Amino acid sequence: MALVAPRRRRPARFGGARLSSLALAAGLLSAVACSHAATTSVAAPSPMASMSMAPPSPDPRIGLKAGLLDAGQAEWNLHLLSQTPPPKDFVDGVNSDLAFTGKYAIQGSFKGFQVWDISDPSHPVLAEGYVCPASQSDVSVYRNLLFVSGENLAARLDCGAEGVKESVSKDRLRGIRIFDISDMANPKNVGNVQTCRGSHTHTLLVDPKDPDNVYVYISGSSGVRPAAELPGCSGAQPGEDPNSALFRIEVIKVPLAHPEQAAIVSSPRIFNDLVAPARHGLAVADKKEIDDARKQGKFVVEVPVAGIYQVIPDQFVKPRLDSIVKARGGTGEPTAADSAALRSMIDAMVARMVGPQTGNGPKPGPTQCHDITVYPAVGLAGGACEGYGLLLDISDPVNPRRIDAASDSNFSYWHSATLNNDGTKILFSDEWGGGGQPKCRASDPRDWGADAIFTIENRQLKFHNYYKLPAPQTSLENCVAHNGSLIPIPGRDVMVQAWYQGGISVFDWTDAAHPKEIAFFDRGPVDSTHMAMGGSWSAYWYNGVIVSSEIARGLDILELEPSALLSRNEIDAARSVHMDYLNVQGQPHFVWPATFALARAYVDQLERSKGLPASRIASVRAGLSGAEKASGSARREALTRLAAQVDADAGGSGDAARVRTLALELRELGTTVE
Repeated sequence: MALVAPRRRRPARFGGARLSSLALAAGLLSAVACSHAATTSVAAPSPMASMSMAPPSPDPRIGLKAGLLDAGQAEWNLHLLSQTPPPKDFVDGVNSDLAFTGKYAIQGSFKGFQVWDISDPSHPVLAEGYVCPASQSDVSVYRNLLFVSGENLAARLDCGAEGVKESVSKDRLRGIRIFDISDMANPKNVGNVQTCRGSHTHTLLVDPKDPDNVYVYISGSSGVRPAAELPGCSGAQPGEDPNSALFRIEVIKVPLAHPEQAAIVSSPRIFNDLVAPARHGLAVADKKEIDDARKQGKFVVEVPVAGIYQVIPDQFVKPRLDSIVKARGGTGEPTAADSAALRSMIDAMVARMVGPQTGNGPKPGPTQCHDITVYPAVGLAGGACEGYGLLLDISDPVNPRRIDAASDSNFSYWHSATLNNDGTKILFSDEWGGGGQPKCRASDPRDWGADAIFTIENRQLKFHNYYKLPAPQTSLENCVAHNGSLIPIPGRDVMVQAWYQGGISVFDWTDAAHPKEIAFFDRGPVDSTHMAMGGSWSAYWYNGVIVSSEIARGLDILELEPSALLSRNEIDAARSVHMDYLNVQGQPHFVWPATFALARAYVDQLERSKGLPASRIASVRAGLSGAEKASGSARREALTRLAAQVDADAGGSGDAARVRTLALELRELGTTVE
């Protein structure tokens, strides 16, 4: 990840041993600090004094009008800049994940992918709509290469829309497609890598020690394809076949100069010795729905790997009942005995689809991850792996190694992971209900379908609390924690996250035990008569804006608005971090250039935390204003003098670490003066 800044600088960190160098600097500099009375600057007023920290009440997300493109909307500290419907070839499709390069947002879709020019975020322009049906077309980008996941049995190597009818076919694509996007309007397929379980998602790892290659971690969650289609594929238990495609991920090495030579180089078994975790039961509303379905004679099945109970649709049931009737030589409508026969078989059918759960003793744990987020800057990754959250050592990209694992009976399906910029915390999301069900109803538990926040202490996971969208949604809205990213707010852990039809939530998890929502955007249900798929699949920060992939409605772009919870200076400091490209699952390391906005952001935080008296806050603001109006050596001297004064404040502050960081930023800002 290339970050444009005047120089490489250490990001701000608060707490623990990382403060030792700051304390030393403060001790040396306080001896020469000028007295507070030395400044002649006039006190500046607080830019946040008139703003409220309280969320709107009543919550405007409740009771929004339904509609596809005309639904009611609610926003707080977020503003919708543009809402762009899907292009003709992608209408009625399912939009999925996002990647970014330069001025482009690349939006995956079950129908292929779309490339949007977002240089004017108020008016995105479609640069390319590439039709290539698959599921779920997870996307990543690096330099001139685009990587797209394929898992659907109907996905074709030639991207044809006719699908694949045969159970074994040389035309099927299940794995990764590689495109050359040197000409963004004309992507060229330059390579494909087939895998035994396809690619539900993938993660691009750029190893700072290996400039000639990139690595792709494959998470494939479907059934194992037959060896007749891809030699070497086996769905047997590892005890029966040590080369089983179960209980492993794939690592693909991609030579940047020759992407056509991309190939699997290892299949790490990071799930060894894990057993099936405890799971929670049904929520009140779900239990009633399942009980009602059973009373009506419908078929209900539990999906073992996700702990999901599902009513089997008629289009699945009818052909199987017809087959049972035919097998016994009967005609006409199925009998009660035929229905009983199907009920006795249906659990086994589902088990075969999701993988074996057999054997004596404890059931095995997950056979695959849903998604992996790598953070090369700290050598760690978070694996969201169905029944577990994993902490991985990726210092050797070809051989990732599990160093800790967490399970939680409140979690149904560990879906994705996000580390904070320091690499000292990690957040896992729970996709309870699989993303297609309403799990944010008023009656749903607050710690189901939520985020779980951990600190990383001695390379071990320590749980602190959950965060869940605070506004209840209706039974017509699929809603659960989904994909999000960090926003580069200096000195804080702030994240934007998609919640399907729950909309978008921005929250602060700097205090791991007390996460707090600070902004939101939401729409009413897609349909007022039944639950229809829609909502934000992914919401990511990229170069000053939030881009959301709306499953049914297209592409949304939003911007943060200043508030008492997030100041204009903090937003401007975040906007100063420029990224040349972004794959959120290949997490970048944020570095802030020295700017007056960055210094003022820390002052705003000190006002919010009451880390300095109001009089000192006003005086520091005035000093910054005076220094900004000066130039050359006068500016440098003013900033150096102000830094010494701030250093002297640290000893009596309840937020001393941030005070010292502000002093260092003031000195750094002074060194940038020409």
